[in-house]
Amino acid sequence: MTETEPGPVAWLRLAPAVVAIALVAAGFAIAFRTGFTEMYRLLGGSNVVAVIDSAPWWERLALPALGGLCAGAIGLAVTRRRGVSGVGFVMEAIVLGRARVPLVRSAAQALAAWLAIAGASSLGREGPLIQFGAAAGEGARRAFRLDDATARLALASGVAAGFAAAYNAPIAAVLFVVEIVTGVLVLEAVVPMLVASVIATVITRYVVGAAPIYGLRAFDAPHPIELFAFAGLGLVAAPVGVGFLRLLSFADRMWRHLPLPVRPAAGGLVCGAVLCGVPLVAGNGFEPLDALLDGRLAIAATAWLLLAKPLATAASVGSGNPGGAFTPTLLIGGLVGSLYAAGMHGVFGDGAASTGSYALVGLAAALAATTHAPITAVVLACEISGDFALVLPLLSACAVASAFARRLYVDSIYTAELTRRGVRWRLTLDGRRVVERQGDAPDVG
Repeated sequence: MTETEPGPVAWLRLAPAVVAIALVAAGFAIAFRTGFTEMYRLLGGSNVVAVIDSAPWWERLALPALGGLCAGAIGLAVTRRRGVSGVGFVMEAIVLGRARVPLVRSAAQALAAWLAIAGASSLGREGPLIQFGAAAGEGARRAFRLDDATARLALASGVAAGFAAAYNAPIAAVLFVVEIVTGVLVLEAVVPMLVASVIATVITRYVVGAAPIYGLRAFDAPHPIELFAFAGLGLVAAPVGVGFLRLLSFADRMWRHLPLPVRPAAGGLVCGAVLCGVPLVAGNGFEPLDALLDGRLAIAATAWLLLAKPLATAASVGSGNPGGAFTPTLLIGGLVGSLYAAGMHGVFGDGAASTGSYALVGLAAALAATTHAPITAVVLACEISGDFALVLPLLSACAVASAFARRLYVDSIYTAELTRRGVRWRLTLDGRRVVERQGDAPDVG
């Protein structure tokens, strides 16, 4: 990732910087998540789905539009500041080392994301947490006067800390940076990322809770013959994941002509219309995915949600509402796996693995298809469920899904963002290499 390895003095500055980055990333993640919990409690519900389910139709329609309008107003206010944002930009800053993560813009986007997500739009929470973690790395670069090579390690550590705090998954956090961001495994980058993710996870677990975010589960290892069925799930999840990526790209082009703050408000209004018919669409998808892993969601509800969730997410994300599509992708994959399980139960009868097992493998396969990061997907599935019994089905399905998806669509959900800005990556044994670049990345101080 770096052309010059940091010297002893640089490492002495990096060590306290990594600790500071992890503390800031964890503190922000705790405040971000706790804010939603307290707001929904005040509204009389335990989560966003419960609040939306008890709300009248006009509130379901208005809340996402209002959240989008507020987010759009903040976006309009910060457009006068130079610089871009998003996970794709963070990738560019770490790999190329020629860009700076804008602190004011990152803070403003975090607030905008909180408002959009609080409005029940179909958005993931990981995007703001990852970008704020990178912003913490940028702040550490300035505070500890890190050179360019060491600063890139600080940014990578911030991303890992933000991801770990978001999903309570420290191993997957490091793999996320290695597979998706840097594209190469180097010890000089892994060590600070491991330290940052451990610190962020420990703090988050102490405040929020130590259990996996989807609770502890115990899955049964399937019969070896059924591994072929799980590999087949990877073949099914790949085109679904690619179709979701194309839908996001289409929505981005469709909404682009509208100005701020109208654009995210209009996207929120479309999401609200979907919520009127399918309240389970609200939020990032945590609640229905939790039900899927327990096999508690009816087939009819699963099918309707598989149609509604991509549409609502595309409207929310494509219209410019700040937030991620990572967790909604997990839900979409879990829905595919749950429906696939119904077919496998017809073939194998009682000998087939549980619906929850197929849902877990499905969410990982969809993630592998959209991110092109099969190892991250496998480890994340194990960490968020607290169980490693399905590691072989996960490996087979994610390998098939990621390979097939690359044949169908060259970009991942993150490199597609870069491609739209004229930057194309090519992954080699030496790491990521830029094969096309239009213009220079802004340097925002």
